[in-house]
Amino acid sequence: MVLKDDLDKHDDWYKKAVGGMWYEIGKLQFDFMIKQGLMPEHFFLDVGCGSLRGGIHFINYLKSGHYFGIDKNMELLDAGRNVELIKNNLIQKNPCLLHVKNFDFSVLQHSFHYALAQSVFTHLPVSDISTCIQNIDKILVQGGKFCATFFENKNDVQSIEHLSSDGIHFSTFCDKDPYHYNFETFKQLCKGTKLSVMYLGDWSHPRDQKMMVFTKS
Repeated sequence: MVLKDDLDKHDDWYKKAVGGMWYEIGKLQFDFMIKQGLMPEHFFLDVGCGSLRGGIHFINYLKSGHYFGIDKNMELLDAGRNVELIKNNLIQKNPCLLHVKNFDFSVLQHSFHYALAQSVFTHLPVSDISTCIQNIDKILVQGGKFCATFFENKNDVQSIEHLSSDGIHFSTFCDKDPYHYNFETFKQLCKGTKLSVMYLGDWSHPRDQKMMVFTKS
């Protein structure tokens, strides 16, 4: 049994661990996917779901058993499972939350209409992004969409300074976390797959992450 005091003391660390702006970014990604066409009957994969900042919105919206969330951080997954699902009365929606490394989506044994990687590629070298794209291709249905955010490097520079909406200055880099990329990189990574990628750009992300969407043809 999880007591209210236990829920409260867990509250801060897991929200800070995924970058804060808990409600703002959680609601932003949910609203964006609705605009992309996500319906309650669709099967949805949340890549890097963490402690369910966006997940609580998706789980509440989707039919029971239609939300799948994966993350490599077991502590964040446990916080989502043992705190957020309870606080938001979502256990009965039967979300599937799995500890997955190296983007091995085959363990899910399912195909998906939509997938999202919010603030995932921003922390990965290109080799890991390539693995993710190759494996997403295998589990999307025909016409399925995979939306992903990234820090954009239009001019192929070493570092770029950004300003978030809450006044925090931070830098991104071409060779270390947080990473930035030229969009052409993602077009190249689609070669050999059934995916094509479209640049969507600004989607009102408070930390200047841009959006793109991969579609399986």
